[in-house]
Amino acid sequence: MGAGPIGLAAIATARLYSPNQIIAIDPVDARLEAARRFGADITLGTGGDIRSAVAERTGGLGADVAIEAVGIPETFESCTRLVRPGGHVANIGVHGRPAVLHLEDLWIRNLTITTGLVDTSSTPTLLSMVAAGRLDPGQFITHRFGLEDMEKAYEVFSNAQDTGALKVVLTRD
Repeated sequence: MGAGPIGLAAIATARLYSPNQIIAIDPVDARLEAARRFGADITLGTGGDIRSAVAERTGGLGADVAIEAVGIPETFESCTRLVRPGGHVANIGVHGRPAVLHLEDLWIRNLTITTGLVDTSSTPTLLSMVAAGRLDPGQFITHRFGLEDMEKAYEVFSNAQDTGALKVVLTRD
Protein backbone atom coordinates (compact mmCIF):
# COMPACT_ATOMS: atom_id res chain seq x y z
CA MET A 1 0.00 0.00 0.00
CA GLY A 2 1.75 3.09 -1.31
CA ALA A 3 4.01 3.23 -4.37
CA GLY A 4 6.14 6.22 -3.49
CA PRO A 5 9.90 5.77 -3.07
CA ILE A 6 9.53 3.76 0.17
CA GLY A 7 6.88 1.46 -1.29
CA LEU A 8 8.94 1.02 -4.46
CA ALA A 9 11.97 0.06 -2.38
CA ALA A 10 9.78 -2.51 -0.63
CA ILE A 11 8.69 -3.89 -4.02
CA ALA A 12 12.29 -4.08 -5.29
CA THR A 13 13.53 -5.89 -2.20
CA ALA A 14 10.47 -8.14 -1.90
CA ARG A 15 11.33 -9.47 -5.37
CA LEU A 16 14.57 -10.84 -3.89
CA TYR A 17 12.45 -13.38 -1.99
CA SER A 18 10.64 -14.60 -5.15
CA PRO A 19 7.06 -14.06 -3.98
CA ASN A 20 4.24 -15.58 -5.99
CA GLN A 21 2.93 -12.11 -6.79
CA ILE A 22 3.35 -8.51 -5.70
CA ILE A 23 0.29 -6.27 -5.68
CA ALA A 24 0.90 -2.51 -5.49
CA ILE A 25 -1.89 -0.14 -4.47
CA ASP A 26 -1.74 3.64 -4.95
CA PRO A 27 -4.15 6.35 -6.12
CA VAL A 28 -1.65 7.92 -8.55
CA ASP A 29 -1.30 6.39 -12.03
CA ALA A 30 2.33 7.51 -12.42
CA ARG A 31 3.23 5.69 -9.21
CA LEU A 32 1.42 2.56 -10.35
CA GLU A 33 3.44 2.65 -13.57
CA ALA A 34 6.61 3.00 -11.49
CA ALA A 35 5.46 0.04 -9.37
CA ARG A 36 5.22 -2.08 -12.53
CA ARG A 37 8.75 -1.02 -13.54
CA PHE A 38 10.02 -1.96 -10.08
CA GLY A 39 8.45 -5.42 -10.31
CA ALA A 40 4.83 -5.30 -9.16
CA ASP A 41 2.82 -7.98 -10.93
CA ILE A 42 -0.54 -6.32 -10.30
CA THR A 43 -1.37 -2.67 -9.70
CA LEU A 44 -4.58 -1.35 -8.23
CA GLY A 45 -5.86 2.19 -7.91
CA THR A 46 -7.75 3.14 -4.80
CA GLY A 47 -11.05 3.93 -6.52
CA GLY A 48 -12.59 0.45 -6.39
CA ASP A 49 -13.12 -2.33 -3.90
CA ILE A 50 -9.49 -3.10 -3.05
CA ARG A 51 -10.35 -5.81 -0.55
CA SER A 52 -12.31 -7.80 -3.15
CA ALA A 53 -9.61 -7.25 -5.78
CA VAL A 54 -6.89 -8.60 -3.45
CA ALA A 55 -9.09 -11.51 -2.37
CA GLU A 56 -9.77 -12.39 -6.01
CA ARG A 57 -6.04 -12.47 -6.77
CA THR A 58 -5.18 -14.53 -3.67
CA GLY A 59 -7.75 -17.31 -3.88
CA GLY A 60 -9.97 -15.55 -1.34
CA LEU A 61 -7.33 -15.64 1.41
CA GLY A 62 -5.86 -12.15 1.32
CA ALA A 63 -2.24 -11.10 1.17
CA ASP A 64 0.43 -13.09 3.00
CA VAL A 65 2.13 -9.80 3.84
CA ALA A 66 0.66 -6.31 3.60
CA ILE A 67 3.21 -3.50 3.68
CA GLU A 68 1.97 -0.06 4.71
CA ALA A 69 4.30 2.53 3.14
CA VAL A 70 2.16 5.66 3.29
CA GLY A 71 1.94 6.66 6.94
CA ILE A 72 -1.72 7.54 7.31
CA PRO A 73 -4.30 5.78 9.51
CA GLU A 74 -6.54 4.81 6.60
CA THR A 75 -3.83 2.86 4.79
CA PHE A 76 -2.71 1.07 7.96
CA GLU A 77 -6.27 0.04 8.73
CA SER A 78 -6.75 -1.05 5.12
CA CYS A 79 -3.64 -3.26 5.34
CA THR A 80 -5.08 -5.02 8.39
CA ARG A 81 -8.15 -5.86 6.31
CA LEU A 82 -6.18 -6.99 3.24
CA VAL A 83 -3.95 -9.53 4.96
CA ARG A 84 -4.97 -13.19 5.31
CA PRO A 85 -5.45 -14.93 8.66
CA GLY A 86 -2.01 -15.71 10.06
CA GLY A 87 -0.53 -13.00 7.85
CA HIS A 88 1.83 -10.15 8.55
CA VAL A 89 1.30 -6.38 8.41
CA ALA A 90 4.61 -4.52 8.10
CA ASN A 91 4.18 -0.84 8.87
CA ILE A 92 7.07 1.10 7.30
CA GLY A 93 5.17 4.36 6.74
CA VAL A 94 5.89 7.20 9.16
CA HIS A 95 2.69 8.14 10.97
CA GLY A 96 1.98 11.61 12.28
CA ARG A 97 -1.36 10.79 13.87
CA PRO A 98 -2.94 7.78 15.59
CA ALA A 99 -4.33 4.77 13.73
CA VAL A 100 -7.02 2.56 15.20
CA LEU A 101 -6.10 -1.04 15.93
CA HIS A 102 -9.39 -2.94 15.62
CA LEU A 103 -8.63 -5.75 18.04
CA GLU A 104 -12.30 -6.76 18.03
CA ASP A 105 -11.75 -7.88 14.42
CA LEU A 106 -8.06 -8.78 14.45
CA TRP A 107 -7.63 -11.01 17.50
CA ILE A 108 -9.15 -14.07 15.86
CA ARG A 109 -7.09 -13.65 12.67
CA ASN A 110 -3.74 -14.24 14.42
CA LEU A 111 -1.93 -11.40 12.65
CA THR A 112 1.62 -10.25 13.22
CA ILE A 113 2.11 -6.48 13.06
CA THR A 114 5.59 -5.01 12.95
CA THR A 115 6.72 -1.39 12.97
CA GLY A 116 9.99 0.41 13.29
CA LEU A 117 12.68 2.53 11.76
CA VAL A 118 15.29 1.15 9.42
CA ASP A 119 17.79 -0.66 11.64
CA THR A 120 20.49 -0.76 8.94
CA SER A 121 21.30 -4.42 9.65
CA SER A 122 20.60 -5.20 5.99
CA THR A 123 22.73 -2.32 4.62
CA PRO A 124 25.88 -4.38 3.92
CA THR A 125 23.84 -7.03 2.08
CA LEU A 126 21.98 -4.41 0.04
CA LEU A 127 25.21 -2.60 -0.86
CA SER A 128 26.70 -5.90 -2.00
CA MET A 129 23.64 -6.48 -4.18
CA VAL A 130 23.98 -3.01 -5.68
CA ALA A 131 27.68 -3.67 -6.39
CA ALA A 132 26.79 -7.02 -7.99
CA GLY A 133 24.10 -5.44 -10.16
CA ARG A 134 21.20 -7.26 -8.48
CA LEU A 135 19.63 -4.00 -7.24
CA ASP A 136 19.61 -0.79 -9.26
CA PRO A 137 19.21 2.32 -7.11
CA GLY A 138 19.37 4.43 -10.27
CA GLN A 139 15.80 3.46 -11.11
CA PHE A 140 14.61 5.76 -8.30
CA ILE A 141 16.03 8.83 -10.06
CA THR A 142 13.40 10.40 -12.28
CA HIS A 143 14.73 13.94 -12.66
CA ARG A 144 18.16 15.59 -12.78
CA PHE A 145 18.96 19.27 -12.37
CA GLY A 146 22.02 21.46 -12.08
CA LEU A 147 22.40 23.37 -8.81
CA GLU A 148 21.42 26.55 -10.65
CA ASP A 149 17.97 24.98 -11.19
CA MET A 150 17.42 24.09 -7.54
CA GLU A 151 14.13 26.02 -7.31
CA LYS A 152 12.75 24.18 -10.32
CA ALA A 153 13.92 20.86 -8.81
CA TYR A 154 12.03 21.61 -5.60
CA GLU A 155 8.95 22.53 -7.61
CA VAL A 156 9.10 19.27 -9.58
CA PHE A 157 9.63 17.22 -6.42
CA SER A 158 6.89 18.99 -4.45
CA ASN A 159 4.42 18.28 -7.27
CA ALA A 160 5.37 14.61 -7.60
CA GLN A 161 1.77 13.57 -8.18
CA ASP A 162 1.76 15.57 -11.41
CA THR A 163 5.42 15.25 -12.43
CA GLY A 164 5.99 11.58 -11.56
CA ALA A 165 9.06 12.54 -9.52
CA LEU A 166 10.48 9.87 -7.25
CA LYS A 167 13.97 11.12 -6.47
CA VAL A 168 15.55 14.29 -7.84
CA VAL A 169 19.32 14.59 -8.23
CA LEU A 170 21.08 17.94 -8.11
CA THR A 171 24.57 18.16 -9.60
CA ARG A 172 27.21 20.81 -9.93
CA ASP A 173 28.08 21.47 -13.57
